[in-house]
Amino acid sequence: LRLNCDAFSSALLASELFGHEKGAFTGATSAQPGLLQSACGGTVFLDEVGDLPLDLQAKLLLVIERREVMPVGAVRPRSLDVRFLSATNRDLPKEVAAGTFRSDLYFRLAGIAIEVPPLRARASEIEALARLFAQETARSIGRPTPELAGEVLAALRAYSWPGNIRELRTVIDRAVLLGFGGTIGVHD
Repeated sequence: LRLNCDAFSSALLASELFGHEKGAFTGATSAQPGLLQSACGGTVFLDEVGDLPLDLQAKLLLVIERREVMPVGAVRPRSLDVRFLSATNRDLPKEVAAGTFRSDLYFRLAGIAIEVPPLRARASEIEALARLFAQETARSIGRPTPELAGEVLAALRAYSWPGNIRELRTVIDRAVLLGFGGTIGVHD
């Protein structure tokens, strides 16, 4: 289950993540399991966990520590068997020092930390990624996979990619969607 943490407000969190019981609030006509319960036996990926508001960090910490959720309106918690992975583009130790990220949650999540360098530091991967993205996009729209001209590959390697891999994907998607012919050129 992939959760984009900056997409949740405090008001949505309890019902969406933890679920609710029938009659817990107006409109709760049946019990509804939360997103975390739906991932039981699997993995919950907390994307952009550094953007989670402090009040939600406290609730998430309890879920991770206790391995249980309390649906809205429930009288007993429900056990939760999931593995948590998280990612962020923020420097969480700095956020902890600034008081914008809970240290206890940070230490819970930082069991194994993997720092992925920005795309500009991995220029050797750009060509393979660009070709993969061109293939996926072409397949999704029913076109043959276009070739990438040599000058395109050179331009892709020379660019600094401030938007990282998402920006590369967008550039390649746009070139495949708007390009004509069997080869993507710099003009595309």
